[in-house]
Amino acid sequence: MTWLVRLVTLVVVLLLWRVEEIAEACSCSPAHPQQAFCNADVVIRAKVVGQKVVDAGNDIYGNTIKRIKYDIKQIKMFKGPDRDIDAIFTPPSSAMCGVALETNGKKEYLFTGKLEMDGTMHVTLCDFSESWEAMSPTQKKSLTQRYESGCGCKIIRCTSIPCAISAPEECLWTDWVMEKNHSGPQAKHFACIKRSDASCAWYRGEAPPKKDFLDIEDP
Repeated sequence: MTWLVRLVTLVVVLLLWRVEEIAEACSCSPAHPQQAFCNADVVIRAKVVGQKVVDAGNDIYGNTIKRIKYDIKQIKMFKGPDRDIDAIFTPPSSAMCGVALETNGKKEYLFTGKLEMDGTMHVTLCDFSESWEAMSPTQKKSLTQRYESGCGCKIIRCTSIPCAISAPEECLWTDWVMEKNHSGPQAKHFACIKRSDASCAWYRGEAPPKKDFLDIEDP
């Protein structure tokens, strides 16, 4: 019976390992760029100039937590503390929501991320990290004021038809059902803007919202 006990023990260990592995796997819902901006502590444009693996404390089991530290050169801060950010931290693999970046200092990125208690900036696949060159003119322009003006709105992601909003301060994001990706027209060219009656609606383009759009009232 000893071999049977050992076999059962091994199976239990493997199952526990698999459960832990699944629990640590990356899982998050795609976010509209405006949502990523509003939820972030820091939003910056930067180049990545180097990287190394660093220790970031221990987990509950006493194992060392590894992080990739990307050294960056900040170009512009759109949201964040009153100082430059010179590095960002991310998990060591995509399975743990880590972000892989080019480190030759030639490519510019937009990063949204969280500011930890020690003042370091952390980014994951659940944040919005995009090549600056790949962003639309509307997305770039919206970083300075447009997105922030709609942070009181709520963007609802439509994953299958039918779908609908349930409150006037919501905007329905339909890129996935219409384009089968999350970088469709609404992500690239629209922002969800709050109007004078506290309702929210999509507004397209780079120009500031027109007065009659903002000053809408119920009849």
